[in-house]
Amino acid sequence: GSASEKVSPWFERLRVRYRGVLEWALGHRRQVVGTAFGILALTLASLPFLGTEFMPKLDEGSLLIETRRIPSTALTEGMAISTDVERTLLRFPEVSSVVTNLGRPELATETMGLYQGDVYVGLKPRRYWTARSTEQLIERMDSALSQIPGLDYEFSAPMAMRLEEVISGVRTELGIKIFGDSLPLLQQKADEIRGVVERVRGAEDVSARVSAGAMQLELKFDRAVSVDDVRAAVQAGISGVTATEIIDGRRRFPVVVRLAEQYRATPAAVGQLLIPTPGGGRITLEQVASVNVVEGPETIEHEGGQRFTVVQANVRGRDLGSFVSEVRSTVAERVTLPTGYYLTYGGQFENQERAMRRLGLVVPLVLFLILGFLYVTFGNGRHALLVMLNVPFALVGGVAFLWIRGINLNLSASVGFIALFGVAVLNGVVLVVYANQLRAKGRSLSDAIREAADTRLRPVLMTATVASVGFLPMALSTSQGSEVQRPLATVVIGGLITSTILTLVVLPVIYEVIEERWPALRARFSRLGINQPQTATEER
Repeated sequence: GSASEKVSPWFERLRVRYRGVLEWALGHRRQVVGTAFGILALTLASLPFLGTEFMPKLDEGSLLIETRRIPSTALTEGMAISTDVERTLLRFPEVSSVVTNLGRPELATETMGLYQGDVYVGLKPRRYWTARSTEQLIERMDSALSQIPGLDYEFSAPMAMRLEEVISGVRTELGIKIFGDSLPLLQQKADEIRGVVERVRGAEDVSARVSAGAMQLELKFDRAVSVDDVRAAVQAGISGVTATEIIDGRRRFPVVVRLAEQYRATPAAVGQLLIPTPGGGRITLEQVASVNVVEGPETIEHEGGQRFTVVQANVRGRDLGSFVSEVRSTVAERVTLPTGYYLTYGGQFENQERAMRRLGLVVPLVLFLILGFLYVTFGNGRHALLVMLNVPFALVGGVAFLWIRGINLNLSASVGFIALFGVAVLNGVVLVVYANQLRAKGRSLSDAIREAADTRLRPVLMTATVASVGFLPMALSTSQGSEVQRPLATVVIGGLITSTILTLVVLPVIYEVIEERWPALRARFSRLGINQPQTATEER
């Protein structure tokens, strides 16, 4: 069949070399099959050690640093610290602009106190950078910012932070929520957990959300008075009451009345407020109550009707999956929670777990469908299973390339494996179908295999090459957003290389072994079972 094809000299040389390899493989069947399955076993054994994450960290071309100070920080003090942060960041040659957003915006899209600030850091194009990677730049910024006293911060990127906040209300990759009733106890446990998490390798920006620290004026009544009257007087004096409205054409302005600054600025001044008595007289507030400034909770967070506080952490220099499992085991080991208190883990990795559960359904379903189609194609189970061998061998290359390039197993890589299985199986089908056709024409088993491999060398190589070359730009791209495509392309290219070698070398060997032994095996099965199929074997 191959004589009529026009063949270029280089391909002819390749074909001659391939024939030599195939002859050797068919002569050393034990070694070939043993080596192939040894490599497969090694790959499967390495899988648990491969890092996992939900999605690769996107390089958004800008950073977002969320900064926090003590809740009782005055606005002026907060602005001074923010200016300090901006000056520090602008010293980096990679930074093009720094904008700080303090407190909550006019349209309250999110609740932020005056002590919190979002620092948006614009970055210059890569050619101006001195840092090798974003990771390294963040590490340098981290050590520079740690010099500023009274500042808590964590690094993220504008889109990533918003996404994480929407998923679990946590602005970092991992959030540990502690639920319970007593605020002081929650705070104590949060600090304990923070101490544990900080010591885990890869933990960065670890912080416990501070709820205390806001100054409040507390009134304790020591006489029987009408609390309503007191509240009305204090409210009117300190925060003001609407007395009337000024009407200007169609516009109306409320007029608010309250005490002048000097009569409400200090606890002593507030103590001089006059309160009406039931008898119609007036007494000062301090005669019926003690007036003190106390530190109270700044925010009390609730979820599902329960109070909680959060310990947040980011991960740098290792994968999210192994980091979270290490955090879980160390926290469980070292932190004991009283009855009625419990933890939940949230953040990016929640998505990862959800995605992996779905893939646990999707991948077996895909493989089952492929097997079904193969069974229909060949009309028997052994050839279908033979071609299915391409799937685990495609896995070998995909996993090997992830290791070589230091890429974690994430959603993108998993989708790459699904795409890869389809292409890999296609090549096996091309070869086995042709070998079966030749045998149907009456060729001997060994002739059929050699000719099928020989004739199908070009289509098998073309399928693999076209797909691999198509994915190369994706695998090598370094532009913004390429992090998502890179794992997918890497898996497909690596997997096609190994599955092609399998199709051309190992598959013919296994095909020959199975077909040689099949008549004897079938006879044995029929002897064990019913006598009727035995006659069929004897006729054959």
